[in-house]
Amino acid sequence: MSDYALPVSQVIDPSTSASERSTFLEKLHGWVVTVDHKRLGILYILYSTFFLLVAGAEALMIRIQLAYPQNHVLSAQVYNRFFTMHGTTMVFLVGMPFLFGFANYIVPLQIGARDMAFPRLNAFSFWLTAFGGSLLYYSFLGGAGLYGVGNAPDVGWFAYAPLTLRAFSPGHATDYWALALIVSGFGTLGTAINIIATIISMRCKGMTLMRMPLFTWLLLIVSMLTLVTITPLTAAQFMLLIDRYLGGHFFDTQAGGSSLIWIHFFWIFGHPEVYVLVLPAFAIANEVIPVFCRKAIFGYPAMVAASVAIMFVSLSVWAHHMFTVGMTSVSNAFFTLSTMLVGVPTGIKIFNWIATLWGGRIRFTTPMLFCIGFLFQFLIAGLTGIMLSVSPWDWQLHNSYFVIAHFHYVLVGAIVFCIFAGIYYWYPKATGRLMGETLGKWHFWLFVIGFHITFDTMHFLGLMGMPRSIYTYQPDRGWNFLNLVVSIGGLIQGIAVLIFAYNFIVSYWRGEVAGDDPWDAWTLEWTTSSPPPVYNFEEEPEVHSRRPLWDLKHPDDPDWEYES
Repeated sequence: MSDYALPVSQVIDPSTSASERSTFLEKLHGWVVTVDHKRLGILYILYSTFFLLVAGAEALMIRIQLAYPQNHVLSAQVYNRFFTMHGTTMVFLVGMPFLFGFANYIVPLQIGARDMAFPRLNAFSFWLTAFGGSLLYYSFLGGAGLYGVGNAPDVGWFAYAPLTLRAFSPGHATDYWALALIVSGFGTLGTAINIIATIISMRCKGMTLMRMPLFTWLLLIVSMLTLVTITPLTAAQFMLLIDRYLGGHFFDTQAGGSSLIWIHFFWIFGHPEVYVLVLPAFAIANEVIPVFCRKAIFGYPAMVAASVAIMFVSLSVWAHHMFTVGMTSVSNAFFTLSTMLVGVPTGIKIFNWIATLWGGRIRFTTPMLFCIGFLFQFLIAGLTGIMLSVSPWDWQLHNSYFVIAHFHYVLVGAIVFCIFAGIYYWYPKATGRLMGETLGKWHFWLFVIGFHITFDTMHFLGLMGMPRSIYTYQPDRGWNFLNLVVSIGGLIQGIAVLIFAYNFIVSYWRGEVAGDDPWDAWTLEWTTSSPPPVYNFEEEPEVHSRRPLWDLKHPDDPDWEYES
């Protein structure tokens, strides 16, 4: 067996001494050149965890600046740089790599495969994504300035044209931003293609599409959606670079171009991207909730159908971000209706999760707590989304903190909560040890309290007229106390994430030994050892229902007939 194929527990040895450095370097080299889907999944998750801490630090700097009126911790330009880097990092370097990390590690195990369909493409995709993130943050080194961010991008994570043209954005900061997203976008496309090919062609014997775990189903849907959404963003980035260096004038209004082209291209990516991020979060909830309720998921066919419906409807909602740009009333009405329509399949999912909880023997473990928090917060996010889908209401609140609160309820309240649930749930599978449950509950309660202090309060700031993307404000606006409250909530969330990071690292050495199936689950990944061997399965599994491991452990379960 080659060294790069060794399980993670044999690679990172805490007792490594100076005399064993060469062995350590060989093992490190093994991680760098690996094509094993499990190692690549771990690399994605470690990469995303690092950038989660970075983006969190950037958010805290933003909130420190806004804690008091007329504050001067950050200048206007430095604030814009932190604002841009925080948003870009959370969407492109935290959300997507985290969820593709879970897909890399779990999907082949759940479908009984030995690896991804294209292992080398898998490795190439990860390193493209990693290089894209490095390229983005290399811009910090490009110029001297306060906090060392003298040449970081300052155009907002949405980078509206023509402010990104060279006349308004000289230097190379915007170039770093565009090139980083192009490179990481190609990595994302490679991963999406690989996931689709793996799920379609490498399922084990007996695993029909309607016997696949819902996690795998949703990753298949997300990968298809990714192929459609990343492409227009990449095209827009190329057009931006052509405008900046070759005189293309795509977005130059003075030369016959149109800034609306950029907005359309960006949001054709940007809003379906929300579903690219949130559907894998749904996928994690679909695995965690049934296991800790001791019940099969309620309405499996309806959950699959709702996910497919979300994929299609999400492609027709992007222009609700554009209600204030001067579209026709017919266009506004269409995108109002399509935005409301996407709430129907999403509502089906929420009712099915509640029905799964109803009457279940719920175990309030840390992963389950994060999923319950997700259900409550995503419901609120959906309700405020329906409010903002009404174009006259959106005209009043479009550029306010109400919108900031709404999409953070989705990106943090739903996606980040489910990411934490997934880490606590599958950590023992990857390491053989459980994360600390006491620290996990401290992490959950501090994070959920800090979350609601921050983002509930932001709704009121938006209703009081506080605009988004401002770096300071006058003390007579009535926003002083609420902004301080928001910043205190952000600090509490930061403390919670530090507890998580400590738990994540220390549990690797000191965590309770998990065993192969610590949660008494029923999908195929729990039939292997923890961590799994490089070949995943000694023999190709054969399944006869949606709960193959449960069938082996509890052949007389009364639900077996229903699930087969």
